[in-house]
Amino acid sequence: MTSRFSFTIDATDGVARTGRISMLRGDIRTPAFMPVGTAATVKAMKPETVRQTGADIILGNTYHLMLRPGAERVARLGGLHDFMNWHRPILTDSGGYQVMSLSDLRKLTEEGVEFRSHIDGSKHMLTPERSMEIQRLLGSDIVMAFDECPRADQPRDVIARSMELSMRWAKRSRDGFDSGEEHAERAALFGIQQGALDEDLRRQSAQALTEIGFDGYAIGGLAVGEGQEAMFATLDFAPGQLPADRPRYLMGVGKPDDLVGAVERGVDMFDCVLPSRSGRNGQAFTWNGAINLRNARHAEDSDPLDPRCTCPTCGIYSRAYLHHLVKSGEILAAMLVTEHNISFYQQLMQAMRDAIADGRFAAFATDFRRDYCRE
Repeated sequence: MTSRFSFTIDATDGVARTGRISMLRGDIRTPAFMPVGTAATVKAMKPETVRQTGADIILGNTYHLMLRPGAERVARLGGLHDFMNWHRPILTDSGGYQVMSLSDLRKLTEEGVEFRSHIDGSKHMLTPERSMEIQRLLGSDIVMAFDECPRADQPRDVIARSMELSMRWAKRSRDGFDSGEEHAERAALFGIQQGALDEDLRRQSAQALTEIGFDGYAIGGLAVGEGQEAMFATLDFAPGQLPADRPRYLMGVGKPDDLVGAVERGVDMFDCVLPSRSGRNGQAFTWNGAINLRNARHAEDSDPLDPRCTCPTCGIYSRAYLHHLVKSGEILAAMLVTEHNISFYQQLMQAMRDAIADGRFAAFATDFRRDYCRE
C-alpha cells in the first residue's frame, strides 16, 4: 500500500533534482508545477482536461473556499476532491497570503487574523488552528502551515517580527494538524520559511521549522514584487537552508524562466496563477517566449501557437483564429489559450525532469534562455 507521504530523489544535476512524491491519491513527479484552482476550479478548464495536460496535483485556496461555498459545506458534499471531480492530490494554501494581499481588510494579532470578507464584508477569524480545520474539512492532501507574508521592502525589524510570528504559528499549525488524527494519517503538512531577502532571517526560520518537523518545506515571501534578480539571489541560499531529503516548494512562482532558474537552485515544486490568468487575457507562453494574441500581426498567421507544443490547441487551431477569438471576447479564447499555457508549463516541467535525469540540465537551461526571449 502506498504510504501517506514519501519523497524520493531519483537524480541530481548540480543542485537541480528530479524525483517523486508518493501519496495515497497518486504520485507527483518533481520538479512539479501545480495549476491554481483557487475556488475549486482552474479557471476556463475542466478538471479532466487539467489532468490531460500532465498535471499531477493542483492547488486550492483556503481563504476563498472558506468564504464560498464554505469548508463545512464542502465536507458535507464529500470533500474537495469529489466536489470538483479531481481525484489526484490537492495542496491547499493556508490563507496566509491573504494576510498580506488583503491587508486593508484585516486585523493581525498573536491569535491570528480577523478578515473582513471581500465578498460581503462579514467578519471571519483565521488562526493556525482554524486554518488546519478548514484544510481538514476540504480534505487536502498537502496542508500548508498558517503564516504571515510581509512585503520584502519592509524594514528588517518588521520582517524579523513577522518571521518570528510565523514560526510560532507554524508550531500551532503542527499541533492543530496532529490533533486531527484521521486527516493526519493520510495527509502531509508543509512548513513555510519566511525572512524576505535576508539570509540570516531565512536561516533562523529554517532552523525553527526543522526543529518543529514537517513533511516538506515551502519558501514563502518571494514573487511579491522584489524582481527576478533579487528572487534568484535569495534562492542562491534559501533552498540549501532547508532539509535536503524533503520537497522544497517555491510559492507563487512564476514565469517559465523563473521556473528554470529556481530548479537550477534546487526547488522541487511551484504554483502560479500566471498560465491561467494570462490565458484569459490573450497571452500565450511558447518555447520562444510569450505571445500577445491581441497583436494585429497574428491576424492572418496560419501557424500554430508553438510548433513544438503537443497540446490540442496547437494541433488544431491557428494563431489567426485565436487572435480572432481574443479580439472578439469569445469565451473559447480563454479556454483554448489556458489549455495551451497549462500544457506548455507541464511540458516544460517534463523537459526539465528529463534533462536532470540525463545529466544535461545546464545545457538545457542555456538553450532555453537563448530561445525563450525570441518572440
